[in-house]
Amino acid sequence: MIADTIHETATSTLNPGAFAWLKKLTRTSDELAPVIARVALGAVIFPHGAQKALGWFGGPGLGGTMAFMTGPLGIPAPFVGLAIAAEFLGAIGLITGTLSRVAAFGIAMTMLVAVVMVHASNGFFMNWLGSQKGEGFEYHLLAIGLAAVVMAKGAGRWSIDRSLSAQLS
Repeated sequence: MIADTIHETATSTLNPGAFAWLKKLTRTSDELAPVIARVALGAVIFPHGAQKALGWFGGPGLGGTMAFMTGPLGIPAPFVGLAIAAEFLGAIGLITGTLSRVAAFGIAMTMLVAVVMVHASNGFFMNWLGSQKGEGFEYHLLAIGLAAVVMAKGAGRWSIDRSLSAQLS
């Protein structure tokens, strides 16, 4: 329905190239590998985003996340908001295959900032045994790798992006 509306608008009332950017952004193949990468990444990131945005899964919620990240971490509030949106809305976008490249980029940047600001000083490995002062960055590298697959290949089959791309062709 949404794809039909966008296609109709693009072809009837606007310059034919007006939605060229959206066509490029949603272009994808019928491959399965990007589906696996985007759904796995979305499923792993969603609980983290829901902790930050909604307080689900024992998380601090929006207020607590903003207070922690702007206080002790010293991150400006607009960037904290973007990080929360990247994890929460980006995960939903990945799972549904909606603007997957944008969602993957947001998550990759959030993971990169987390490594640089917090996790690099803790070494590579996660803190499985509680013997380090914090978590390492191996998890973040996996998330960045999965995001890179989605950014390069698109959403793959079974995605809203694929439907939009077909409608805009």
